[in-house]
Amino acid sequence: MWITGQRAGWDKLMPAQQWLLESIGIEHQAEGGPVPGAARSQDARWTANLAAARQFHAREGHLTVPRKAVETVDGIEHKLGAWLDNTRRRAAKLSPQCRAELDQLGMRW
Repeated sequence: MWITGQRAGWDKLMPAQQWLLESIGIEHQAEGGPVPGAARSQDARWTANLAAARQFHAREGHLTVPRKAVETVDGIEHKLGAWLDNTRRRAAKLSPQCRAELDQLGMRW
């Protein structure tokens, strides 16, 4: 949270403060770019996790994923096993569209 705040208020920092932050690997946030670690919408998280599930399914041919499995998509790690397990537990709350997307991958409910 602190690092996000420093990036967001970069222009208000003194040059020496900016230099100190850069010296420990914290860089200025690109204008209009996403803030690392920033919260994403629920739809964005669903889409990202579904992409990880599709990637796993394409590679393995099934969606039987261990709880601790992590899938990397475009350099971002997704805790695919935990997500699928939690999705199963909350199946009654899923929209028909979300269920259908997972059913296409052979989701074991």
